[in-house]
Amino acid sequence: MTSFAVVITSYNYRGFVGTAVDSALAQSRAPMQVIVVDDGSTDGTPAYLRERYGADPRVTLLCGENGGQLVAFQRGVAQARADVVCFLDADDRWEPDYLARLGELYDSRRDVDFVFSDMQLFGDQQRWMGYAACSRDLGFTAISTYVLMHWYGAPTSALSMRALWARRTLELPAELGQTWRLSADNCLVFGASVLGAHKYYLRTGAVHYRIHGNNGWWGRQTAATTYLNRFRSRCLIEIYARNIGLDERCLESVKHEFRTKPDPSWREARHYAKLARLRHGSWLRNQQRAASILWSAIRPRRHVPATD
Repeated sequence: MTSFAVVITSYNYRGFVGTAVDSALAQSRAPMQVIVVDDGSTDGTPAYLRERYGADPRVTLLCGENGGQLVAFQRGVAQARADVVCFLDADDRWEPDYLARLGELYDSRRDVDFVFSDMQLFGDQQRWMGYAACSRDLGFTAISTYVLMHWYGAPTSALSMRALWARRTLELPAELGQTWRLSADNCLVFGASVLGAHKYYLRTGAVHYRIHGNNGWWGRQTAATTYLNRFRSRCLIEIYARNIGLDERCLESVKHEFRTKPDPSWREARHYAKLARLRHGSWLRNQQRAASILWSAIRPRRHVPATD
């Protein structure tokens, strides 16, 4: 049976972190480890955590200097001994059946490396947010991510991956700790894709993402922040690509990557048709490849039941 480690990172979230930790401890499928990383909080969080969980053998507390979210991820994952690492922000929470839902998938699908979920927003906003309306096996996503920077993932609290992949994605140069003090879930999502993880979107309805103050990033984007986010993400993707020798020649394998998706959506087919047209070589041949990808998404196909 798949074992789980939960990595909870916190910075000045004394008013929220207890709810996050308690939601991890209350899982119907208990995690092997709950690792709480306090990233140098100045609001009394370390003392609060020691008082509340210091004697709880289920909880590992890591309190240190402020290094940013990427460094906090690295510290937490370094302590993980379970099969799968799940990430949870200190201001979010899970329903009690979240790990059970993940466990059913990880237990039955040893080929799946990375699972992300939908989210229920609460607090200053209330709405559902997810990658798709139903669960979907996304297969491999390296080429789509490398060329188009397509995001196959979710914010931190809805991410999980086998421990090997968590460690691989976080093997980054030390200087990137400053670049990714915030939004380090980019490292988890982009890294896993480019390095070759098999991804799966599982709609659980069990992740609650708190909107408060300025943490609703999609509501405060400017031209400058959009540019900088994309620029930093492009540079990050290139680092992962160089580590494994990935370059534009990967376009030769676009159709093969698309075939790893057992039930691709029309949106996914359009992404891969675009990739096929970018391939070096005959314009006509590229158009034919793009057309065959699009056709494969609309022709009658064997039904693959979704896991909801």
